Amino acid sequence: MKVLTFVLLAVFAFVSCNQKNSKPAIKTATFHKLVDGKQVDLFTLKNKNGLEMTITNYGGRIVSLMVPDKSGKMEDVVLGYDSIDGYLNAAEQYFGASIGRYGNRIARGTFTLDSVKYNLAVNNTPNSLHGGVKGFSAKVWTALQKGQNELELTLVSPDMEEGFPGELKVKVNYKLTDANEVAITYHAETNKPTVLNLTNHSYFNLHGAGNGDILDHEVFLNADKYTPIDSALIPTGKIETVIGTPFDFTTPATVGARINEKNEQLTFGLGYDHNFVLNKTDAKVVSLAASVYDPQSGRFMEVFTNEPGIQFYCGNFLKGKEIGKQNKPYNFRSALCLETQHFPNSPNQPDFPSVVLRPGEVYNSVCTYKFSVK
Repeated sequence: MKVLTFVLLAVFAFVSCNQKNSKPAIKTATFHKLVDGKQVDLFTLKNKNGLEMTITNYGGRIVSLMVPDKSGKMEDVVLGYDSIDGYLNAAEQYFGASIGRYGNRIARGTFTLDSVKYNLAVNNTPNSLHGGVKGFSAKVWTALQKGQNELELTLVSPDMEEGFPGELKVKVNYKLTDANEVAITYHAETNKPTVLNLTNHSYFNLHGAGNGDILDHEVFLNADKYTPIDSALIPTGKIETVIGTPFDFTTPATVGARINEKNEQLTFGLGYDHNFVLNKTDAKVVSLAASVYDPQSGRFMEVFTNEPGIQFYCGNFLKGKEIGKQNKPYNFRSALCLETQHFPNSPNQPDFPSVVLRPGEVYNSVCTYKFSVK
């Protein structure tokens, strides 16, 4: 019995040592700053299994996410910065951010709703991207920590901010569950008809942030179809099958298996940067959208949502110029994003699922990232 106790203590000490040595050097004080006259802070969530996530109320960003590998070693699997100044000065604006009012692109920064034409801020010429010049990713949210594993962020977006109609009241809830889930729920209400598409823009590398590329990550997408894009990365309006194309992830395949094939769609996106149409039997039900497996670490991530689509992006615009946590550069294709969403440019595509929110309605969106090992 004494021998068994000694062995268990030794294993615990070994795992604890690994966890300590693998943690990102992020100090709460480095996020304590006034931005636009509002207080920015860093909040820590923990679950009973030792998973730990930090979130800043600047942009509603997931800053770090410590997840174990198959040997129990903890590693931070999301890209980001050690301080608020890193986010304020970054060329890449969206690491870990809550995106709004409209995740992804709206063509030429314009749409018509109820016979009224709205002109949006154009920040990704010729399009509006992720809410405009100063979207939700650049706002200081009001934060309320609700226990050690839950954080609630709220924001009021004024009528016509970035060109979008209606005063919008938004709430985002983050919960780190004991089932090892990062559960994100979005709620919003408006006082005028508007369009809305909220999402999270975390960049994942299951090796650990800054630890090589993600070309060996095995991806499954629960999508038989996708929305092809034009050279400006705007969906053409068509919905096409993935079967027989490099976009077929209905059977798990590594990111790098076909990403460099000669294909016009891959050329337009510099790789994968496309919306996939999820296989849904009920549009309101939360179901499996995607999974990612890192055979090296054994980490396995599943994505669940009630949204009709998911954007699969492979860090094609990362060039190594961004120096992130632990002074590591974020190189080309060193992370992937799986952004649950309605389709890009939906306000201009009547055949796409509607993104219109009207007074009296409640916007409700769910995105859950669940972690395990195999």
